Amino acid sequence: MTEQKQKQLIIFLGPQGSGKGTQAKILAKDFGIPHVSTGDIFREEREKDTERGKLIRSLIDGGNFVPDEITNEMVKDRLGEQDCANGAILDGYPRNLAQAGVLDEIWQGNSATAILVDIPDDVAMERAVYRRNCKKCGKIYHLKSNPPKQDEICDDCASPLAWRDDDREEQIKIRLKTYHQKTEPLIRYYQDKGALVKINGVGTIEEVAERIKAKLK
Repeated sequence: MTEQKQKQLIIFLGPQGSGKGTQAKILAKDFGIPHVSTGDIFREEREKDTERGKLIRSLIDGGNFVPDEITNEMVKDRLGEQDCANGAILDGYPRNLAQAGVLDEIWQGNSATAILVDIPDDVAMERAVYRRNCKKCGKIYHLKSNPPKQDEICDDCASPLAWRDDDREEQIKIRLKTYHQKTEPLIRYYQDKGALVKINGVGTIEEVAERIKAKLK
């Protein structure tokens, strides 16, 4: 009987502005498995003229998280798609212990590693407030450390850059508070399982990426 190959799941943890999404994309390319971002899933859904789309839009605009039952269903469906046959890089999920329990059931019998990209709150705030993204190609900029060549215009596709609603100061304060209350217990959860890798997230994108690769070797 042929032994079934384990799928590899890598979970990125960290506050808004930690750069976990950027690092997840880099690692996804290195590992050859998809980057699955709940933020991207929600932003796509919020543009739809459906009841769920309207609900997600109102929650995100208010700086709140999408309810677990909706999030769990969407993540389960995404991880069941063919491109996740060998694993995935998860960004933005799980956000609390209840979601972590659901993920354990979805991913049972397969390997999982949680990477914490750790930064102070003041750094998270500064990064998010100055972050801009291109809606057309998805490229992310920082107006101070990594600005576009032309003000508010994407270097790659010449489209206008956008300031995400959940990157505005009041929404960030709400999300950071929620992160400390509900998401930080996940750090202990994965630490107790021996599955946590902690990374200093302060530095350039390249510096942080090298730290992650060194820890995973």
